[in-house]
Amino acid sequence: MRLQYIAIEGVIGAGKTSLATRMAEKFGGRLLLELHEENPFLPDFYRDPRHYAFSTQMFFLLSRYRQQQEIPQRDLFQQLLLADYIFAKDRIFASLTLEERELALYDKVAKLLERDIPPPDLVIYLQSSTERLMANIRLRNRSYEKPMAEEYIRDLNEAYNRFFFNYTATPLLVINATEIDFVHNEQDFDELVAQLRRPISGVQYYSPAKNL
Repeated sequence: MRLQYIAIEGVIGAGKTSLATRMAEKFGGRLLLELHEENPFLPDFYRDPRHYAFSTQMFFLLSRYRQQQEIPQRDLFQQLLLADYIFAKDRIFASLTLEERELALYDKVAKLLERDIPPPDLVIYLQSSTERLMANIRLRNRSYEKPMAEEYIRDLNEAYNRFFFNYTATPLLVINATEIDFVHNEQDFDELVAQLRRPISGVQYYSPAKNL
């Protein structure tokens, strides 16, 4: 695999971190993972989204920016870098949770920061159904996610699909992850990895057949 920097995206519960971790283990890569637990506003946001949306979003924006600044120059990469997010995803959440004036202020800050963000060589979008996402969220049983409403995940899923339908910033591999289990099923994981060994340009789609 000649790629140096792969970012994996998807809605909450899609399996971004799990896939990034498995790929890092397989290819001897370095992980760059979102630090959800460090956001002190997140539990409050899930209980009262309207009141805590702006604080939550700005913390995430600055935290992700700080992380991205730690990515070395490409010519200094000594191993594959795998991230479980792209910086631009922050705008998806902001557009759903912030009111108009808050979003205008958010955009001013985000546009200043994103100029310094290095783009991945490839983005993988794990596309999944809302039902599968909710099942995964319940299965991992994180305390701060328990108040999360299915309506919020459905709206977020639609927003992600719109975003990646229009995405052109980097090569993009869209994976239909609804029916596969790349965490516990070795065949599913190996078949997914096989897709990454092929040259990818523009937008490509991978929709594996359901294992029976």
